[in-house]
Order: sequence, then C-alpha cells, then structure tokens
Amino acid sequence: MSVLLISGTSTDVGKTVVTAALASVALSAGRTVAVCKPAQTGVGAGEPGDLAEVQRLSGVGEVVELARYPEPLAPDTAARRAGLPALELDDVLVAVRALDSSHDLTLVEGAGGVLVRLGARGFTIVDVARTLGAPVLVVAAAGLGTLNHSALTVRALESAGVPCAGLVIGSWPSEPDLASRCNLEELAEVTGVPLLGSVPAGSAACERATFAAAAPGWFDPALAQCLTGQPLP
Repeated sequence: MSVLLISGTSTDVGKTVVTAALASVALSAGRTVAVCKPAQTGVGAGEPGDLAEVQRLSGVGEVVELARYPEPLAPDTAARRAGLPALELDDVLVAVRALDSSHDLTLVEGAGGVLVRLGARGFTIVDVARTLGAPVLVVAAAGLGTLNHSALTVRALESAGVPCAGLVIGSWPSEPDLASRCNLEELAEVTGVPLLGSVPAGSAACERATFAAAAPGWFDPALAQCLTGQPLP
C-alpha cells in the first residue's frame, strides 16, 4: 500500500490535473487507486469540485471529500466564515488510512500550498504527511517566480522532516517564455529535488481516453515506475 500527497507552491498551479494524471497512469497499469481531497473550498453543495474533475479525467472510482466550504479561501478561514465545523486532522488520517488499507495507491490532494491551514488548530498538509510518514509531490508553476516559490516549499517540507518526492510543473505552456525555459533547467538545482514531469497546458480539456494515453509521457520514468507498482520514494 502507498500514499502520496500532492501539494503546490500556491493555488491554481495545476494540482488537480496532476492528481488526475497520476491516477490515470496507475489505473492504466492495473493498480487500484483512491483519491482524497480533505477540504474543498469555493464550491457550493451539490456542485462538482476537484474530485469530480479527477474522476472525469482519470476514471478513478473511489474518491473521498471530508469538508466543503462555499467561499474560495483557506479551509480554516472558509469554515469560520461559513459557521461550519473545521476539519480535524484525525478525521483526515482515519480516512486516508482506510483508503490505503484497500487500495494499491492513495493520492491525497491538498489545498493551495503546503502551509495552508486546513482545519482545527491550524494543521496543514505537512502535518498530514508527517503523521502518515508519506512523501509529498510538489506541483509548481512554469513561469517567473517559481524558483523562489518552489525552493521555499521544499525547504518547508525538509524542515518538518517530510520527504519531498520531487516537483511537477502543473501547466507547461505551448509557447514557453524565457523564464519558463530557464526554470525547466534550474528547478532541480535550486530546490535540490528532481523535476519529475510537466503537464501540458490545456490537458484538462482532453477526453478521458486521450488523457490516459498521453499521461505516462508527462512524467519521468522513475515516477511512472512508482505509480505502476514500485515503492514510492
């Protein structure tokens, strides 16, 4: 059994599409996969959230969302403003461990970056990863500023004793500018962790079959091996 957490350098960097692509690669190899999104914000009751998008793109069967808040804010802030119960760390741990016990691979998609407060007493995805003993894959932007954001994110994980599996660029432009091209070469050196892939911009518009056929080519073979049955880093 394996758990992999997916976080980002910030919001809107492509975590959901990366999560869907990781699930698709593992499913294509015959592995059983579950996806957990502990806290969803900015989506009302009955509206499709990030997990619906993961299912649409990958076809993963079992998904679990633990808390939902209507305003597009950090989950703890959104819970407080909505007058709804804050998510508890123990609830996240119980849910992820239950999924892990019955699936080959469990993917856990965070909200925003690694230090975003997810719920009660300010716990973060770092706390989830550290308690589970699971690695975090960091999704980064392509353009200007991503070297600093990525290095800060990796250092936050390292300082907490959480292994960083590597980086994936969540939306690689069809016509990358100079900064993006330089970042592609420098991200691994600046952060000290490997760049394990990039997802082309616009991939979320693909049909499921097209998405599944293309997804393995977006990741480094080492990460693809982990997804298809080898132990995670």
